[in-house]
Amino acid sequence: ATIELGTPEGREELHSLAAKADAVICGFPEAQARELAVDFGTLRTLKDDLVYCHITGFGPKGPYAGYPGHEAVVAAKSGRMMSFEGTPPREGPVYAAVQVGSHACAMSTVAGTLAAIFDRDRTGHGRLIETSILQGLLPYELGALVSLQMMERYPEQFPPVGDLYRMPTLNYHPLPTKDGTWIQAGNLLQHLFDNFLAATDLFDIYADPRYTGGPMTWTDEAREALRDRMLLRMAEKTSDEWMDIFVENGGVAATRFRSTQDSMVDQDLIMNGHLAEQEHPGLGSVRQLGLLTRLTQTPGKVGGPGPAVGERRTAWDASAAPTPKNGATAAKGPLAGVTVVELATVIAAPLGASLLADLGARVIKVEIIGGDPYRWMGAGSIGASKTNAGKESISLDLKSEAGQGVIHKLAAKADILIHNYRPGVPERLGISYEELKELNPALIYVSVNGYGPDGPGAHRPSTHPIPGAAIGGALMQAGPGTPPPRNDTVEQMRETARRLFRANEANPDPNTSMVVLSSSVLGLFARHTTGKGQKIYVDMLGANTYANADDFIAYEGKVPRPEPDADLLGLNATHRLYQADESWLFLGLPTDEEWRRFCELTGSDALATDPRFATHDARKANEDALDALIEGWTSQREAWAAMHELQAAGVIASVVSNVEDLITRDPHMRERHFEDVEDISGEFVHTIHRQPSRIDGQTPPLKRPPTLGEHNEAVFKGLLGVSDDDYVELLAGEVIN
Repeated sequence: ATIELGTPEGREELHSLAAKADAVICGFPEAQARELAVDFGTLRTLKDDLVYCHITGFGPKGPYAGYPGHEAVVAAKSGRMMSFEGTPPREGPVYAAVQVGSHACAMSTVAGTLAAIFDRDRTGHGRLIETSILQGLLPYELGALVSLQMMERYPEQFPPVGDLYRMPTLNYHPLPTKDGTWIQAGNLLQHLFDNFLAATDLFDIYADPRYTGGPMTWTDEAREALRDRMLLRMAEKTSDEWMDIFVENGGVAATRFRSTQDSMVDQDLIMNGHLAEQEHPGLGSVRQLGLLTRLTQTPGKVGGPGPAVGERRTAWDASAAPTPKNGATAAKGPLAGVTVVELATVIAAPLGASLLADLGARVIKVEIIGGDPYRWMGAGSIGASKTNAGKESISLDLKSEAGQGVIHKLAAKADILIHNYRPGVPERLGISYEELKELNPALIYVSVNGYGPDGPGAHRPSTHPIPGAAIGGALMQAGPGTPPPRNDTVEQMRETARRLFRANEANPDPNTSMVVLSSSVLGLFARHTTGKGQKIYVDMLGANTYANADDFIAYEGKVPRPEPDADLLGLNATHRLYQADESWLFLGLPTDEEWRRFCELTGSDALATDPRFATHDARKANEDALDALIEGWTSQREAWAAMHELQAAGVIASVVSNVEDLITRDPHMRERHFEDVEDISGEFVHTIHRQPSRIDGQTPPLKRPPTLGEHNEAVFKGLLGVSDDDYVELLAGEVIN
């Protein structure tokens, strides 16, 4: 529907629609929303139980509230572009190609809005949900921010490590093949790395005393010698030959580097419903994204072509007034009273469960004896401090009959259970959905794995570099010409591997976490409206199609997605990074109007009328000349001053910040998005980001992540009602520790 909000009649029409709606989702900046009378305060007076989700670039308040809400601007200002420094062999920021902030913001919108409607129906209260692209980017900061703080505050315990041009870890190594295709390995855990060595006939290294223990204990000389052996060995066979070997082995995490378009024939994606065929009236046959997640009892349906501008599809009927019920109050998170049991390790599923805790759920993390392996990865358990935030922890022997009995009792009391076991493992542990639904038919059982349950990769392992390479994000970030068609020497192989490793960042795990969040709330909402519990499938491959949604569509005549330039500065002269005086700027001039404003600001009347730059196509055809002209202007200006000039003129622009600037010198970030907490050991203090959405304008204090088994007694005796004697017996039997 098209409505002219600048007129009283248009505002009245919008108010009429909002008064009949369950939720309003608004993308205007706060000041503009108020000016147009579509802000939360105004619409709440029309409908007291309205759920209102407000999406902005940097949040509705704070020094950057008026900044343009464009992903590239937020990526530049938040430090994301600086985090890629060193991908090409140069200093300075790198254009962030995959729009993960928009993906996470979308998932936060889905989860926050549905959670708030669920809560409204229990309490009768409407809620304000605020999210932003900036908040969407925060879950992707998995350790660098904390590492920098630790090295500065506690230099003896956390000495500086690595450099911009460091080589990949051996577990996560990009590897060349005989036909020029590169393969990404993802064998994080020791048993997976051993499987890789066996499959590539390199297992003989363990006869060499230099390779006692794991890769992290080896000397640099030993590590580099094995690296060269791996590169040369992989170059002996084609990618088809190696992938056949890895698939046959079954326990090797590996995949080919592909573009997004090449991945659209992937059988795992097709067989698990992540691709859909549609007929479009203007484009013909279209292959596009399928459903976000698979809800087995209340499945969704891929919609048809989007409506034309102004085409009303449905009549607007007033929804039934909610019936307040006993439950959470508006002062708590919308998922207050919801209990989540998590049986998952490392990042993707655990981080998703932590995001549910941010919405108010009680999350009980069930860890194996010895703990989630991620606790012991990286100095100070930095990563686990993030993935475990807001949870309780119990430690349990899941292979014992008594331990499995504990899971049965927890599942009987839970609303949601999340695990990331490969197919067959829950059955062996006696905690399959079929068994647990007999104890709790209303249980929402979320299964998270690499490839999905129905394709050829169903039983194969996956870690974050796998979907990064398989879905196209890594090649996009690496830039044109990477990998090169030939790698004739070990030195060339090493440099290509280094660049691919830097480009294949950690985003596929948080991309999946955001879908775990939204899928869990979809399941909860489906149960709320239908009474049905169910099994839900989430897989890393499918989740990452949504993070690459801007290119996950194919039809005859489709224009290729714009790629970054060879220096990874941007997509073109009017959408790229420019050097300023002692710093960098991101500048965006996507339309003729913004180009005109830039010319007026710079006083370049001749530039505005120059036929080489008069139209978008002309500017694209003369990029080299335009690059030089724009950089001639930016290089003579201090970055912050130039940014303020550009923004005041209505031009998209941002200073490029370092990650450390966010917590030491940035007033917006300190005011709105960060808080000091203790690390997981309770020994060190660092600053950590808040959750990716705010509820009713509040940011509840962050809870210190739990130590291993910290809540054993509280959960066993409190929630499960285990007697003192039985608790002692469980301890004595080493069922818990």
